[in-house]
Amino acid sequence: MASYAPAQLSESDEAAEQRWESLDEAELNTEIDAYKTSLRTIRNSVHGLGISPGWEPDHDHLAPLREGNDGNGAGEEGDADLRLGSIDDLHPSEWQVPPHCIPIHANVTTYDWRPLAQATQFDVIMMDPPWQLATANPTRGVALGYSQLTDQDIVNLPVPQLQTNGFLFVWVINAKYKFTLDLFDKWDYKLVDEIVWVKMTVNRRMAKSHGYYLQHAKEVCLVGKKGLDPPGIRRCVGSDVIYSERRGQSQKPEEIYQLIEELVPNGKYLEIFGRKNNLHNYWVTVGNEVTGTGLPTEDEAALKANQSIPGAVYGARN
Repeated sequence: MASYAPAQLSESDEAAEQRWESLDEAELNTEIDAYKTSLRTIRNSVHGLGISPGWEPDHDHLAPLREGNDGNGAGEEGDADLRLGSIDDLHPSEWQVPPHCIPIHANVTTYDWRPLAQATQFDVIMMDPPWQLATANPTRGVALGYSQLTDQDIVNLPVPQLQTNGFLFVWVINAKYKFTLDLFDKWDYKLVDEIVWVKMTVNRRMAKSHGYYLQHAKEVCLVGKKGLDPPGIRRCVGSDVIYSERRGQSQKPEEIYQLIEELVPNGKYLEIFGRKNNLHNYWVTVGNEVTGTGLPTEDEAALKANQSIPGAVYGARN
């Protein structure tokens, strides 16, 4: 095969990562363009052999490298968690839904939660709100792949009606710590713990991302408790620190689900704002992207009629 020196395709992942970290933004853009040129050449060569590679070099798979971010939906302001090889890159027909999960494809701001609340009360609720960022230009050049909700839309969620006794796990950003603590009070929860996810690269180094003052390499999940302990609860399990690789956009570490299921075995679990890459066996997952096939029907109708999705905002202050 021909040599593609401009992109240095033959170097190891570790060597490439070390070299990229030393580049400034203009040099990194040049490097990425060289990769795309090399990939385009390879694709054309493969096509000449009558083989379809199943990918397009002009699709911006390398955007995470250009944007230099490792955050996610519940990361800090400006974070957007993207990773090469994310499940988001797969067509739904290629992605297997866990056989015992319960996805509910709906806009959480307009969904009728009453039948679900009447059917069961959940032992554990976890949510990763698409927090509305505080500034008019929140991403500082980093693309967010999701709509945001106002604080009031989050306050209006009927969480108190979905849980009589149990735990509430909420992923927060720095700017929403106080808001979330106030929300716990409003919903009659007591803060009992917090979990820190330290994001790692594939080489077990900290995966740093944008931050206003300091670079960020972690996410925090606040844990509240309401009423009595759920049946079968186990105490002093797991750890409040998770070291795990960064994942797809808005995708939390697998360890958080394992920790919850170890804390409350055989419980009734609900995740709000879930996406297709959050689906797990024995969890009810509610969100407008759980299928990976587009918006819920009611959102598509609203978008066509009003050019907007109920509750969706971008960039303005609450």
